[in-house]
Amino acid sequence: MFEAAGLATLVITTIRSTAERMRPPRALYAEFPLGLPLGKPGDAEFQHQVLDAAFSLLRQPKGPVLADFPQALRTSDSPPLACPLPRRRDADLHPAVDEAQALRPAYDRALAKKDRTSVGMCIGAAEVPAEIAKFVKIAAGEPWDRVGMKSLPGLVAHDIRAYYEELALELAEGPFAAKATERWFYEKTETGQLLLAVRRAMRKAEAPRQTWFLISPASYQ
Repeated sequence: MFEAAGLATLVITTIRSTAERMRPPRALYAEFPLGLPLGKPGDAEFQHQVLDAAFSLLRQPKGPVLADFPQALRTSDSPPLACPLPRRRDADLHPAVDEAQALRPAYDRALAKKDRTSVGMCIGAAEVPAEIAKFVKIAAGEPWDRVGMKSLPGLVAHDIRAYYEELALELAEGPFAAKATERWFYEKTETGQLLLAVRRAMRKAEAPRQTWFLISPASYQ
């Protein structure tokens, strides 16, 4: 409708298959991590290169036109966040449960500073250790729908990840690279490793896709 009215349009997409399927008049495909359509956070020069490449497509009188930005960025390009983790406190608990409990003071400090949180879609911060304990049971082979989880595992995992990533910003020193907290959570923490194990176990057990797919980004298997 915009094009028919004489208004040229363009999009920047990080998912090439979507542009190929939808065929917008002008699209720039940038191989960047999802959520970073302009590439490097805080790098104005790089972001202007992306915008210049996108706006150059306006020279095309009609489309569909799909161009590729020449430089790719991947999650693996940046190192995990350097964030200290607590020592074991209770050897009788699963390491992930013990870790989550020990990190609660850092979460509380982060919450007090920001006065807002993304935790709470399904569970609150106080429920995080108990829900992690249910993930331990799933990883051991118990069906996910028999452990008494508050909601679908993928949705509960969202709150657990938010809990960790928010407290990590309280413990670590910036600046933070793109996806650094995500890599820290899944690669360095006991809970992140547990969730990946659960995702693999549920997938292998042929649980419904919607129950396990959101436990982690698709780039983590």
